[in-house]
Amino acid sequence: MDANLRFWRAEGQSFFQRFLLWADALDPLLLLKSSNEIKRTRLSILINEKTLSEPIQNNQTKKAFLLSLSSVHPDTDKIIPVLFRPPAFMPITLPLVIVSSVQRHARHSFFWQFVFHTYTTAFTLVNGNGTPKAEEYSLQQKQLLLGLGAISYSACVGAFPLAFMNRYALKNSLMQLVVRKLLPAPLLGLTSAFSVAMVRSPEFDNGIEVMDRNGKVIGVSKKAGEKAVMETALSRAVLFGTTFFLPEVLMYCVQRARFVKNPRALGPVRMFVIMSVLAGMLPVSFSMFPQCGEIKRADLEPEILSSTEETEFFYNRGI
Repeated sequence: MDANLRFWRAEGQSFFQRFLLWADALDPLLLLKSSNEIKRTRLSILINEKTLSEPIQNNQTKKAFLLSLSSVHPDTDKIIPVLFRPPAFMPITLPLVIVSSVQRHARHSFFWQFVFHTYTTAFTLVNGNGTPKAEEYSLQQKQLLLGLGAISYSACVGAFPLAFMNRYALKNSLMQLVVRKLLPAPLLGLTSAFSVAMVRSPEFDNGIEVMDRNGKVIGVSKKAGEKAVMETALSRAVLFGTTFFLPEVLMYCVQRARFVKNPRALGPVRMFVIMSVLAGMLPVSFSMFPQCGEIKRADLEPEILSSTEETEFFYNRGI
């Protein structure tokens, strides 16, 4: 079992523990660390690694693990490209979320949602479970086609309400409320979950590695792959659904209570609210399910169970 997953097992048993770890691991300053520094840190962890059966007390060791968690893929042991590391997720998606939320024309909405889903889908692919194996070319080709299809479909679905409203000149206040305020949140949440399920579908088609409590790989399970993908899809839906919905509610309250009297100040206030909600929801969504996922013996395939008497098994959920 990779050192990152061992760390998650020891330190991330509860939602609150995972939340605190992600709050530290998502620090954008970690993006400034060089590849050489990451490699040295990773090497020191592997050299000094011992069984993590209780929380780490040494602050320096914990910082080393945080850098490893934010920069190294636990399945491939490779350094993740800078733009697709977890600390880069918020700085890149924030402006895309803000721009997407203020569009009034279907064509512009489609373009910005296409850009948004392109990044989040690529992030999902890079940070997914690294187990699925097939003929390398066919697997990459399949993931590329699935990703492009999911991105295009999601952008079309997101822009459709605006296109429909503008096409038939539906300008009444109720239609404006539904299309501009109520629909974007569930649509973005559902399309984000759909993109995750599509681009990571090879994980439940081919299965992912499952390990016993000692870290020994005991087989490849499609059921574990399905569980990993569904958990990640749900967490992504919650992240972006809430990030679109909650700011609308808060801005309604702000306008209703007249906290901001200058209309020109509403734009900056709205941006601040979106930024605050996204910053808070990101570690929440990443923490909803354990990074080192657990699956019971009864939920695995019989061919895997025949080789072991273990009752609990673990896998890398991915992000």
